[in-house]
Amino acid sequence: MPGSSGADAANLAIAPPRMEARGASAEVELGAVHDGAIDRQYIAKLESAARSGEPSANRSAALGHHLAANLELAHGDMEHALIDARTALTYAPQEPVFLMNVGYLLLRRSEFKESLEYLERARRFAPDDADVSKLEGWAYYGLNKLDQAVAEWKRALALRPDKEVQVALDKALADKKEEESYKENESSHFKLRYSGASAPALARDVLRTLERHYSEIESELNFTPPESIGVILYTQDAFSDITKAPAWAGALNDGRIRVPVQGLTSVDGELSRILKHELTHSFIAQKTRSACIGLAASCAIRAPTWIQEGLAQWMEGQRSREDAAVLLQIYSAGRAIPLSRLEGSWMNMSGDTARYAYAWALANVEYIQQASGITDIDRILDRIGAGMATDAALREVLHSDYSDLMQSTAEYLRKTYGR
Repeated sequence: MPGSSGADAANLAIAPPRMEARGASAEVELGAVHDGAIDRQYIAKLESAARSGEPSANRSAALGHHLAANLELAHGDMEHALIDARTALTYAPQEPVFLMNVGYLLLRRSEFKESLEYLERARRFAPDDADVSKLEGWAYYGLNKLDQAVAEWKRALALRPDKEVQVALDKALADKKEEESYKENESSHFKLRYSGASAPALARDVLRTLERHYSEIESELNFTPPESIGVILYTQDAFSDITKAPAWAGALNDGRIRVPVQGLTSVDGELSRILKHELTHSFIAQKTRSACIGLAASCAIRAPTWIQEGLAQWMEGQRSREDAAVLLQIYSAGRAIPLSRLEGSWMNMSGDTARYAYAWALANVEYIQQASGITDIDRILDRIGAGMATDAALREVLHSDYSDLMQSTAEYLRKTYGR
């Protein structure tokens, strides 16, 4: 059943910072990257010149790696982009743009605390740069520090008008206004805020439940998120007002887990299921380095929705038995929605379409798990996190394309649940 819109982000759409470095050389720009590729031999010559002590050679070597990082980022290769961005800093450690570039890439990996270290260094050399404040606001938002996020985004707007920052600020202010009277609690991996209408005993029970689910998902996915995870418990009206989620959504995860709990005094089976579902989204987002706090527009490597929702349902214990017959009927009639069309946001789906999408997503993930175990799902997520397109990741891990996967899923449903 549809019950979460956790794969959809908050639409802050924060793009990379401006990447023009001071003293940029046209010769280096043409030599380091050309014909859509990185010229490693040319960059090696720049490094050799830097080691020999040639004038301005350090800056040229730094720029070469910076340009390489930009191309890798554009292609979704986050891992190598970060390596080149860090290498650029070894040659020009005081260049604000290079520092911001590393900070941005760490934000894309949800490593908010480490990102702040680089952004604070950038601020020392460029105290009035609007991009520094823009990115620091994102880091603080990711750390669930709304006051600091608001302050940084206001500072960024004072320095330079920016639609992206205005959208981010408006969202943070709405959260801040709603949560001003909220109480707080925390555990080893979670920071919880909850409406005064929720009993403190419920808040403690939620944290205990989340910690138990955290250990289970951590073991299954062989991954530990680098940052604590924010959780907010709402009344039903507040949840609807703040999230603008569709009526069929029972919770939302946009970097923070947002759940309506009105009328509950303890965690029942349904709430436990929802919490594990949403927590799975947090793990997937950070594992694939796409917990971009709302970067639906610019987060090119975010895990596709069908994998997110399929795996979240599987983790919470859902299986395809009840929906198998209908899914087979739709597939046999040639009316199955291709998985490629289920990669993006589902927020605008009707209730009936969403129900089908959830069931079909679960069936495909269930087939992968039954055929080759959670290890293959883990490997697919790792490749998506490294910047590989989903269809390419499927071909490499499963030796199947989307069409093959759908056919195999239908055969699995028929064999497992057919009467």
